[in-house]
Amino acid sequence: MRYRTLLFTTPGLAMIMALAGCGTEQATDKPADQRTVSLQPTQADPSAPADRLTVAVKASAQAPAKTWTLTCDPAGGDHPRKDQACATLAQAQDPFKAPPEQQICTKIYGGPEIATVKGTWKGQPVDAKFTRTDGCELSRWTKLKPLFGDVPKVR
Repeated sequence: MRYRTLLFTTPGLAMIMALAGCGTEQATDKPADQRTVSLQPTQADPSAPADRLTVAVKASAQAPAKTWTLTCDPAGGDHPRKDQACATLAQAQDPFKAPPEQQICTKIYGGPEIATVKGTWKGQPVDAKFTRTDGCELSRWTKLKPLFGDVPKVR
């Protein structure tokens, strides 16, 4: 009887512990009824610098990088899939935010590819690095895949 209890409770507890680390909501000091969400589109500041990103993708840490520039609204630059990349960035919520250090990530290895994105996006400076070394990083990469264009092959 004791073994049967362990057989059923141990996987259940492991699942609960794993799911506890999967939340994405931020804690605030305000109660839910006092939080405000703006649904109005923000107006672009004409004096702000234009959004321009430089995307560098490498097949591995030692490989040479393929580098593109990308501007959006309208899509421009020498990026091979600029329309898809701009559409993906427009749909993404905080596309360049790194996962929190405390976040629990699966140990799924997606490959040695590395991408860096630098420049400005929505008037904010961007200096982000993307890898495929674990489940969290692989998820970030997959969400923005068109931004990385054709990843060079490992030789």
